[in-house]
Amino acid sequence: MKLVGLISDTHIPARAKTLPSEVFKVFQDAYLIVHAGDLTRLSVLEELEQMASTIAVRGNMDSKGVREKLPSMNIFDVYDWKIGVTHSLNFFFRRKRFNNIIENQGVHVFVSGHTHRPSLKYKDETLLINPGSPTNPIPHFLTRPSVALLKISKKEIKPDIIRL
Repeated sequence: MKLVGLISDTHIPARAKTLPSEVFKVFQDAYLIVHAGDLTRLSVLEELEQMASTIAVRGNMDSKGVREKLPSMNIFDVYDWKIGVTHSLNFFFRRKRFNNIIENQGVHVFVSGHTHRPSLKYKDETLLINPGSPTNPIPHFLTRPSVALLKISKKEIKPDIIRL
């Protein structure tokens, strides 16, 4: 089994000076970390990469340096599962294009951020997961800081939203 940590919307340093220590505890056994955008500083990537290999995409609030370094979307494999990541499913994609990506690429999981709210749902056979934000959950009175984990084996993917 491989553990994949999911994180988004960290907004360092505008919303927090550093990543919360709980993130490091949750991701301590991660094989891979996926950041779904709005890092705002490349130093966030450097911190995450100290724990595990990290895949990240740019978000709408990222600095020019981050936008120049990171793609708007990435698709990668863990075992034979295809996992896609983008910052916002609605911001970067129109529904028809998104459906084409899922069908043509055979994506099993799509990770996104942007809303700062954790969510986990299925569109047909594809898991759509948003880890929320560990530093700036919105709205503050309805949700807590969060990240997510994917427990991936050759036979299945088990998603879990982790409240910090």
